[in-house]
Amino acid sequence: MRIKPLSLILFIASAACIHAGAQNAVSGYPYSPVPFTSVKVGEGFWGQRIRAARQVTIPLAFSKCESEGRYANFDKAAHPSPDYDVSSFMGFSFDDTDVYKTIEGASYILQTWPDKKLRAYIDSVLDIVAAAQEPDGYLYTARTINPDKPHAWAGKKRWEKEEVLSHELYNLGHMVDAACAHFQATGSRKFLDIAERYAQCCIREVGREEGQAHVVPGHQIAEMALARLYTLTGKREYLDFAKYLLDDRGKTARHDAYSQSHKPVTAQDEAVGHAVRAGYMYAGMADVAALTGEQAYVDAIHRIWDNIVSHKYYLTGGVGARHEGEAFGKNDELPNLTAYNETCAAIAQVYLNQRMFLFEGESKYIDCLERTLYNAVIDGMSLDGGAFFYPNPLASDAVYPFNSDNTLTRQPWFGCACCPSNLSRFIPSVPGYVYAVRERSLYVNLFLNNSADISLDGKSVRLRQETSYPWDGDIRILIDRNSAGTFALKVRIPGWVRNRVVPSDLYSYADNARLSWNVSVNGEPQSPEFLTPDGYMTLSRAWKKGDRVEIHFDMQPRMVVAAQRVKADRGCIAFERGPLVYCAESPDNPGLDIFRLTVAPQQPTEAPGSITVAGRDYDYTGLLVRAQSYAQQKDGTFTLAPCDLRLIPYYIWNHRGPAKMKVWLKTDPFAEGE
Repeated sequence: MRIKPLSLILFIASAACIHAGAQNAVSGYPYSPVPFTSVKVGEGFWGQRIRAARQVTIPLAFSKCESEGRYANFDKAAHPSPDYDVSSFMGFSFDDTDVYKTIEGASYILQTWPDKKLRAYIDSVLDIVAAAQEPDGYLYTARTINPDKPHAWAGKKRWEKEEVLSHELYNLGHMVDAACAHFQATGSRKFLDIAERYAQCCIREVGREEGQAHVVPGHQIAEMALARLYTLTGKREYLDFAKYLLDDRGKTARHDAYSQSHKPVTAQDEAVGHAVRAGYMYAGMADVAALTGEQAYVDAIHRIWDNIVSHKYYLTGGVGARHEGEAFGKNDELPNLTAYNETCAAIAQVYLNQRMFLFEGESKYIDCLERTLYNAVIDGMSLDGGAFFYPNPLASDAVYPFNSDNTLTRQPWFGCACCPSNLSRFIPSVPGYVYAVRERSLYVNLFLNNSADISLDGKSVRLRQETSYPWDGDIRILIDRNSAGTFALKVRIPGWVRNRVVPSDLYSYADNARLSWNVSVNGEPQSPEFLTPDGYMTLSRAWKKGDRVEIHFDMQPRMVVAAQRVKADRGCIAFERGPLVYCAESPDNPGLDIFRLTVAPQQPTEAPGSITVAGRDYDYTGLLVRAQSYAQQKDGTFTLAPCDLRLIPYYIWNHRGPAKMKVWLKTDPFAEGE
C-alpha cells in the first residue's frame, strides 16, 4: 500500500485541546503521574521544545521513514519474496522501531493538537504495518521479508539471535509503547490490536517451557512496555511475561555485564554495561516491582540508583562514560572529552528517576530527572528540532572521528536513528512528568506554563502554571476549579535552591552563596516549616477558584566542584544557574582557546544572550566570568592575559558549526582535570 506523501500531511497546530483519559490507578505505584492526556503545555521554554517536535522533528522522522525505506520494509514483508536479500537494503534489524517511536510521539502531539490529517496519516502507516504481520502475530520485517535470507542479525530461525543482535523483543517493546500511547490519545484500538497480537505470539514462543525459546531480550525495553500494556488492559499474562524476561536474565545462554546478564537482576548493585539497555531494564524492574510487590526488585533498583548518582552521573545528568560498548565506566570514571552520554541513555534516566519518585514520593528523584531533562536530554535535539546529537560530551575539541566530516556537529539524521526517533517520542511526552497525585495530595514536580485537569481522589481539580522558568525562578499556580475540597498542594523545592547539587557527595557547590526561596498563598507568606522531609512545600487547605500560589526561587549562578575521586574534574570548576549547566564555547569567545585558559573561582555575572537558528531567535541568560588565557613559553613558564569568558547554557552549544567547548574549566594551568 502506498503512503500519502508527507508533504500532504504536514500539520499546523489547532487551538483546540482534548483532555481525554483518566489517570491510571492500576500502576501499582503509591504515587500516580498525571498523564499527558490531562496537561496542556503553553508557550514558554517547553512550549518551544514541543512546538519544534511537532512542526519539525516528527514530520522529519516520518519523512525519513519514507526516504530511508522503513515503510518499504513493511510493504516488502507484506509481500515476501525469495528474491530479497534483506541485509542489502535494511540497515539494522531494529529499523521497524523508527516507525513505532515516531507514531508514539505523534500520538502525544495528537492529544494536545488534534489534527485530522495527521491522524489519517498514522492510520495509513498502520495499514502497512498490519499487512506485514504474519498470521500468528509475529511482526519482524527483518525476517518476514525473506525467511530464507533474512537480515544478517536475525538468525536462521525466530529468536535464535535474540540475545545478541536480532532485537525481536526490542521491536516488541517499542511497538507496545507506541500502541498504548496511540490508544490513549485517540481511543482507537487499531495499533493496540496489532501490538497485542505480537505480544501474544511472543508469550507463546518465548519462555522456559519445553518447545519455547529460552531467551531474554538482548536489548531491554519490552519489560516496561509489557508492564504498561498490563496496566492498560488488565491482562495478567503481560505482567507475567515481563517478570519472566527479568527473572531469567543470567539464566539463559548469555552471561556478561554489557547486557546486564552477569548476575540475576535482583543481585545487581552497580550500573554496568550498555547504558541505554541498563536504564531501560532498571525502569522495567521498577514497574514489575510496583505491580508485584517483590521487595528484592525494590532493593536492587535502590542500590543501582545510589551507585549511579554517587559514582556514574555527569553534572549534566547524562550517563555512559565510554564509547566502547556505549557503556557505563567504572565508579567515578567520568571523562569529559570522550564522554559518550548517549541521548537515549539520558531518556532512560528520566524513566528511571520518574519511577523512583513514584515509589517514594521524594523530591530528590525529580531533582535528578530535572537535571537530566534540562541538560543531557534536550542537548540531543537542536533548538529548531531538525538536527541531533547521538553522544553528548562535556568537552569538545571540534574533532569527532565518528562523523563523516571528522567533526563533532549536530546531524540531520543517523543511519542508526535510535536517538532522533527517541526524541520524537519523548519530547511530546513531557507533559506527563509535570504532576503526580496520591490520595488527597497533588504534587507539582516540574515548572512550566500549562493548564491541567486533574483527578484527585475521584474529584476534579483544574489549575494553571504561569512562569518563565528556567530563566527566572518565579512561578504562579492558579486554581481554576476545585471539587475535591481540602487537599495538599505539594510544591517541589529543588535541590539546587537548597544547596544540594545532586543527592550524593559526587558534586558540591564551591561558593558560599545561600539561595533563598519563598512561597505565598493569596499574597500571604507561608512558613518554611511547611517544607516537609520529602522536599516539598506542603500547603493544605480547602482550595477555592481564584486562589493563587506564588513561588520564588533565587536564580543566582553557582560554582560547582566534583569530588576529588573524579580524576577528570580535579582542579576544575563548573557553573550552573537553576537547573541549567553552562559551558564555554569558542564562537562566543573569539580569539580565546577554550582549552588554554583558567577561570577565577568567583561569582559570575549574568549576561543576556540570543542565538538565531533556522531564522528564529532564541533568548537565553548567559554568564560572564573572569578568566585568564595562558601560553606556555620555551622555558616552561606561562604568560597570562586577563579576559572575560562568556558562558552559555550547555544545551545550546554547537548550533554554529564545529566548535571547541568545555563545561569543566581549569582554575590553574597545572590542574589535573581535563
